Amino acid sequence: MSKVCFISGSSRGIGLAIAEYLAKEGHTVILNSRKPIEDEVLSRFDEMAEPVGQVIGDISDFDEAQRMMQEILDEYGRLDVLVNNAGITRDGLAMRMKEEDFDAVIETNLKGPFNLIRHAIKAMVKQRTGTIINISSVSGLMGNPGQLNYSAAKAGLIGMTKSLAREVGSRGITVNAIAPGFIESDMTDALADKYHDQIKKQIPAGRFGKPEEIAQTVQFLIENRYITGQTIQVDGGLGM
Repeated sequence: MSKVCFISGSSRGIGLAIAEYLAKEGHTVILNSRKPIEDEVLSRFDEMAEPVGQVIGDISDFDEAQRMMQEILDEYGRLDVLVNNAGITRDGLAMRMKEEDFDAVIETNLKGPFNLIRHAIKAMVKQRTGTIINISSVSGLMGNPGQLNYSAAKAGLIGMTKSLAREVGSRGITVNAIAPGFIESDMTDALADKYHDQIKKQIPAGRFGKPEEIAQTVQFLIENRYITGQTIQVDGGLGM
């Protein structure tokens, strides 16, 4: 059954991979970015069963999040799946981290998902069904030097997942988190080969993950209605 799916931060990377995968599964997909999405990205959905939508706005802004959710409800009449994927990094060691860098990461990576959840949950409760998937990180489980802000936000997202799952479980709404490890991306491509090798030695699977492997997990959590409040690590065993 086709579902209306909104994926924040879906103009590239993992978010776009999730959107493409769900579209291929026959779902109605709504993309999101802070800027209008390029035609080259939109063209990837030309052959999909359902036309792609886009809602432009900054999830870290509470009122913007409300506007975006209302646009979706006005256009589609419902929202079945919310994937909180958008995130930023402002890496640096704690002793030198600027306050604005800490605040920026928390505002987008933790408060942003809250903003969307706050405005989406009423519709899902009314529908008595819904799926919320928060893209956390293995950094939120293990910590990572130089990412105090990012790790804190991603750990907070796991706590948010568990609390919300307890609140809305009786309303037919599942809430889960996915914690990716090192996933193939522009960021990992930019690393020198020697760092690739060092990182892969720490991963039992011996390789970086593929964005599609995160997308497969999203689809699994959409289909399974008896998993809630969980964090699924998709990290090749890195966080064991």
